Amino acid sequence: MKEKRTKKVGVGVVGLGFMGVTHINAYQKIQGAEIVAVCDAIRIPENGNLKIDGNIGTGTTLKLDFTKIKAYRDYSEMLKNPDVELVDICVPTAAHPEIAIAAMESGKDVVCEKPMARTSELAQKMVEVSKRTDKILMPAMCIRFWPEWSFLKNADSKADFGKLLALRIQRVSQPPGWSKGTYSDGGKSGGALLDLHIHDTDFVQFIFGKPKAVYSTGFPFFSGAIDHIVTQYDYGNNLVVWAEGSWAMMEGFGFNMSYTAIFENATVDYDSSRGKDALKLYERGKQPQTITTSDEDGYVEELKYIVNCILNGGKPSIVTAEDGAMAIKICEAEERSVYSKEKIML
Repeated sequence: MKEKRTKKVGVGVVGLGFMGVTHINAYQKIQGAEIVAVCDAIRIPENGNLKIDGNIGTGTTLKLDFTKIKAYRDYSEMLKNPDVELVDICVPTAAHPEIAIAAMESGKDVVCEKPMARTSELAQKMVEVSKRTDKILMPAMCIRFWPEWSFLKNADSKADFGKLLALRIQRVSQPPGWSKGTYSDGGKSGGALLDLHIHDTDFVQFIFGKPKAVYSTGFPFFSGAIDHIVTQYDYGNNLVVWAEGSWAMMEGFGFNMSYTAIFENATVDYDSSRGKDALKLYERGKQPQTITTSDEDGYVEELKYIVNCILNGGKPSIVTAEDGAMAIKICEAEERSVYSKEKIML
């Protein structure tokens, strides 16, 4: 454990697309963080105005003060800035390993958007550099921090409703309407399987650990890679776990995420389309109720977490670099299962 600090963590954000702007918006709500630099080869606005758009974007416009924030078009130049302590990587997946490795070797901690890399082999190389340099590499698996999903994790960990018997997760969307040149190339993005469904694969391993095997069905649609997938996760017992991910919904459908968890003594049901009634609890012998969680979103919670880790001299434990690499490895097994039509052991 390193010594605690009192000053704010200087953050440099690489990539000013949907996720980069979303992260900037989150940092502005975190007391211990200060945006000191941004980097984008194309999208640095002269007026400093950035708009949040995406699958759960708000349309909000943010204002960057370039009298206080340094702007770069080359990330290697940003890494020379001593005020940048945490590098937040929000560029397309293929560029993650190069930037993350350079940042860690420059003495910076890193939070990297998911997936950490296009392949588990590349992700493992990032993990090894993190260990060698003793710098933080945290994958931005925001679902682990989303309040409604944290409720499920805590209910299972504390056995609030008895044993968790079954879990089904669904994350479905029309194809991304932003960064189409990146997402439409499955060779670079990995399709919905690696860019969208990985959230749920990761959350499954967050609760249950690595599965013994996976069995998946799916098909390409938008990107040429797997854009619709349904996976059963085999844990070698009577536990029933499956997840569906998709970029195959038609225009106008938008985005939806949901889960249903069956415990011995309760059913917990979450559906983002229900607004304030999104999280429902049906407990044995009691009236159904809506569960109210905190107003914070997963982006704020995950970035607050890594900032606090740095300020307190600790390392992340809620999500680790190894978790990010394993999530990719499981997704690769799911892809092999789709094409082989066989169960794939892990």
